[in-house]
Amino acid sequence: MSKLPSSPGFSLSEKRALVAGASSGIGVACAVALAEQGAHVTLAARRLDRLENISNQMKERDFKVDILQLDISDIQATSKKISKHGPYDILVNSAGLARHSKTIDTTLEDYDAVMNINVRGAYFLTQSVAKGLLEAKKAGSLINISSQMAQVGGQDRAVYCASKHAVEGFTKAMAIEFAPNQIRVNTICPTFIKTELTEQTFKDPAKKAWVEEKIKLGRIGEVEDIMGAVQYLASNASSLVTGTSLLVDGGWTAD
Repeated sequence: MSKLPSSPGFSLSEKRALVAGASSGIGVACAVALAEQGAHVTLAARRLDRLENISNQMKERDFKVDILQLDISDIQATSKKISKHGPYDILVNSAGLARHSKTIDTTLEDYDAVMNINVRGAYFLTQSVAKGLLEAKKAGSLINISSQMAQVGGQDRAVYCASKHAVEGFTKAMAIEFAPNQIRVNTICPTFIKTELTEQTFKDPAKKAWVEEKIKLGRIGEVEDIMGAVQYLASNASSLVTGTSLLVDGGWTAD
C-alpha cells in the first residue's frame, strides 16, 4: 500500500517578507497574516508614524517585525533599499492608488498618478525583489494585490481598471520568466473591502447598492478575508501556483 500524502503546510518560519503599503487596510492584514505563520515581516510604506504604531502592536503579539520607509513611486530609492536590506523570500505589494471619475472627466494628472503607483511602482518593486532572489539563488513568492477590476470593468473606474489589468499582464510574463528559478509571481484580486480607500464609495447609497448587488455572497469584504489567501500564496501550500490571480470577490466575476 502506498504511503499517504502530507500537506506542505502554511508555515513561513525562517522566511523574510516585505509588505509594501503596510500602513493601513489590506497591507496591515497581510503583514499580520504572514507573521502569524512565522515570517519575519518588514513593514514598508511612506508614513513612518503609522508603521511604528503597527510594528509596536505586532511586537506585543511577539511577531518578528521591522519597518522600512518606502515610496514605491521613487524607483531608484526603492531599488537601493531593497538591495541593501534584502533578499526577501516573500513580497506582498499592497501599495495602490485610486482616483475614480467618469471617463470623459479623467485628467492627465489623475491618469499619471494612478499608473505611476499601480503599474510603474508595482512593476519595479517586483523587479527589485526578484533581483535580490536571483542574486542569492533563492526561491520566492511575489504577490501583488490587484483587484477584481483586473478581470472586469466598473463604473467610473476606467483608469483604475486599466492599471490593474496591466498588473495581471506583467504578472503572467514575470511568472514565465522567473519559473526556472523557482520564483513564483501571482496576484490576489479582492472585491470591495472595508478600508479607508473604499469609505467614500460606501457613503454613496447608489454605489453601495451596486456593490452589494454584484457580490453574490451578499456582503462587503473585510480585510480578514484576504489573510488566508496571502498565507496560501506565500507558502509551500501553493508551490505549483504561478502566473495566476486568486479571486477573493464573493462571486462578483462569476457571471
